[in-house]
Amino acid sequence: QVQPVQSGGGLVQAGGSLRLSCAASGRTTSRYYMGWFRQAPGKEREFVAAITWSGTSTYYSDSVKGRFIVSRDNAKNTVYLQMNSLKPDDTAVYYCARNVGSRLKVEDDYDYWGQGTQVTVSS
Repeated sequence: QVQPVQSGGGLVQAGGSLRLSCAASGRTTSRYYMGWFRQAPGKEREFVAAITWSGTSTYYSDSVKGRFIVSRDNAKNTVYLQMNSLKPDDTAVYYCARNVGSRLKVEDDYDYWGQGTQVTVSS
C-alpha cells in the first residue's frame, strides 16, 4: 500500500472546526515530511500545510496560518489537519501527500497522494 487513506471532511458552517486524517503505511511516512494541499472548483491545487518527519516543525500558507494546525502520530502512521475558524473560501478537496524533495510548498516535490476528501464550508 503506497496511497494514503484519508478520512474526515464534510459540511460545516463558517467559524466551525473540522479535523482531517491521513493514514499511511510506515514505509510511506517514516523519515519523510508530509504535506496537505487543496483544490477548489475552477482553481489549481495549492499548498496548505506541511510537517517534518519528527513533527517538530510545521509550515503553513498565509491563507490558513493561525487557523489550521498540522500534526502527526508516527506510531499510528497518521497525519492530521485540524481546521479551525473555517471560512467559505476554505471549501475545496483536500489532499495529503509525502514529500520526496526539499521544497515543502511545491507540489512537484510530493508523491503518494491520498484520494482526497471534500470540505465544504457554508456561510
